[in-house]
Amino acid sequence: MTIVNKIKDYAKEVFAEFQKDNIPLLGAAQAYYYLLAIVPMLILLLSILPYLNIEAEAAISAMGNVLPQGTAEVFRENIINIVEKPKGGLLTIGILGTIWSASSGINAFIQSANLAYHVEETRSFIKVRLLSIALTIGMIIAIVVALALPVFGDVIIEFINRAVNLPSETIILFQLLRWVISVLVMGAILLSLYRFAPNKSIPFKHIWPGAILTAVLWQLISLAFSFYVSNFGNYSATYGSLGGIIVLMLWFFLTGMILMIGAEVNVIHHRKRTEDKRKTA
Repeated sequence: MTIVNKIKDYAKEVFAEFQKDNIPLLGAAQAYYYLLAIVPMLILLLSILPYLNIEAEAAISAMGNVLPQGTAEVFRENIINIVEKPKGGLLTIGILGTIWSASSGINAFIQSANLAYHVEETRSFIKVRLLSIALTIGMIIAIVVALALPVFGDVIIEFINRAVNLPSETIILFQLLRWVISVLVMGAILLSLYRFAPNKSIPFKHIWPGAILTAVLWQLISLAFSFYVSNFGNYSATYGSLGGIIVLMLWFFLTGMILMIGAEVNVIHHRKRTEDKRKTA
């Protein structure tokens, strides 16, 4: 079988699983929990920024480069209030609130992954919740690194440079490393999600295709969606001040579906590898 035929075969099976497992519904369920987690997540991230001497307008501009068009403006007032001066209490509340709220989002992904692999959840509620919290902490670290390095990398490098006066060669090296580290960290957390979320023992070599596909699709769809919202989707005219929230919800919905598409690819790859192993045994 040629590579083209293999890709077509995979695509057909993924589409069949997409319909059978009702991926849009699973993506919508995840989007709801992700939306609940975004406020404590922002409180956590923004509470760190005052210690880096980053101005409020710079933070708003940077968030606008990461979030879909218009959503950063929704949080403008909150961003300014939090960034203007350090608030240790908010940092603590942000950590606790983010871990608890976002763990519900990861818990929704765990249930969706079990549906994709067609397995029942036999782990105890406490074990699943602890797993959700552990994966949430990993996701928070990945998001902080993946977003902070590319978005706030120049600001962070400048802050370090003012403190220790870095050589120009070191600054160039840091510029390259921030992107490499960002990609590696995001890839690692995706592999962890696909490995530990379903109630099934799966080798890492069976889940790398979905992790790579998810990382690529997420970048492409985020860029395409941002372009669409910027040029064609005037949500503010339709929904007024709620336009940014609607855009953010749609973005979370697409993110949830992409995560599930990656899971379905892993399901099919795992199934084929297992069948091939049985045939050669």
